[in-house]
Amino acid sequence: MIKLFIKYGIVIFLFNTILLSIKSTFALGNILFLFLMGLFLLILFINTRLIREVIFHKSFSFLLILNVINVLYFILFHSVDDIEALKYLFARGIQFSIISLSIYHNFEYLRTKFLDQIVSVVFFISILGVLVNPSIFSGRYSGIIWNPNMLASFTVIAFSILFLKKESYSNYDIFLMLFFFLISIATGSRGALVGIALAFLVRYGFAKRNLIYAVLTIGGILVISSINLDTSINRFAEQSLFNDRLLQYEYAWQTIKSKLFSGNGLDKYAYIDKSLVPIYLKGLIISSHNGYLAILTQYGLVFGGAVLLVIINKSIQVVSSFKDTSENERIYLFIVIYALFASIYETLITGINEFHTILFWFSLAFLSYSKYKMEYES
Repeated sequence: MIKLFIKYGIVIFLFNTILLSIKSTFALGNILFLFLMGLFLLILFINTRLIREVIFHKSFSFLLILNVINVLYFILFHSVDDIEALKYLFARGIQFSIISLSIYHNFEYLRTKFLDQIVSVVFFISILGVLVNPSIFSGRYSGIIWNPNMLASFTVIAFSILFLKKESYSNYDIFLMLFFFLISIATGSRGALVGIALAFLVRYGFAKRNLIYAVLTIGGILVISSINLDTSINRFAEQSLFNDRLLQYEYAWQTIKSKLFSGNGLDKYAYIDKSLVPIYLKGLIISSHNGYLAILTQYGLVFGGAVLLVIINKSIQVVSSFKDTSENERIYLFIVIYALFASIYETLITGINEFHTILFWFSLAFLSYSKYKMEYES
C-alpha cells in the first residue's frame, strides 16, 4: 500500500485538484487533500531512507533549496502560532516530496502512460460539463468547473499533450484535439490562445509551416471576432492580454513596496493588501494575477528574489537540455514554458492546490531527473 502511494502519489495529488475545481466536489477534495498530506507526512517519518535516497538526490536539489528558503523565512518572519503559514510550509514541503518520490520510483510510467491519463480525465470532465451545461457559446463557458480560466487550463494542456506527443494522428486524436480546442476557445480565456500558440512553437519552432498556420490563424481570428460571441478570440480582439490586469499589477506592486524586505508571509500568496485599494476598486482588485509579483509579495525582495532565481535557473537548464527533443519530454517542456509565460497574467507557480502549478513543479522536477539519467546513466 505504501509503495503504491509513493509511486502514484503525484497522480492522486494532481487529479484531486480537479475535485477542488468543482463546487459540488470541493469539500470531498479538501478532505482528500488533508488526508494525503497527513498520510505522506507519516510515511516520511517512518521511512527516513526515502529522505536520504530521494529528497537529497541531485536532480531534486532545487526543490530542497526552495524548502530550505521556506524554513528560513518562517524562522525569521513567523512564529509557531502562525497556523496558516505553518500549513503552507508543511504543504509545500510535502508536495515537493510527493513529486520527487513519484518521479524517482515510477519514472517510466510518468514518462509514458501518465500523459494519456491526463487527457482521458480532462476529456471526461469536459464531456460531463457539456452534458450538464450544453450552452457552450452562451457567455464564457465553464462546464462543471467553477472558473472558465481553470477549464481552459485543463483543455489547453490536454490539447497540447495530444498535439506534441505524436507525429501522426488517428481520427480519434483529431476529434479530441478539435474538441479541446473548441472548449478552450469557448471559455473566453485569452490565455488559451497563448497556450495553443506556444504548443505550435514548441513543436515546429519558426519553421515555414508555422508561418502558414499564423496566416490561417489571423484569418480565423478576423472572421470569428466579427461574430458577436464571447470566445477567447473575441475577447482577445476586443482587449489586450493585459487589459484588465494593469490595475491589479499596480496594487500588487504597492503591496510589495509596503513590506519590501520582509514580505507579507508564506500564507499570503496571491495576496493584495486591500487597505491600499480605493473603495470603488475593491471588488475589481482580487489578486496580483501575476505569479512573479505574487512571489515577491509573499517573500519580499530578498527571499522572493532567491525563489525566482532558483526557478529561472532550473528552467533555463531544462529548456537548454530538451529544446530539440521529439520525445515525451517535449510535452513536459511545454508545460514549464506555458506556466512561466502564463504566470505573467495569472497567479501560477506559487499556490498549492492548482492544476497547472502542480504540473509545472512536477514537469520541472521530471525534466531535471530525466536530464540526470541522460548524463549519468547513459
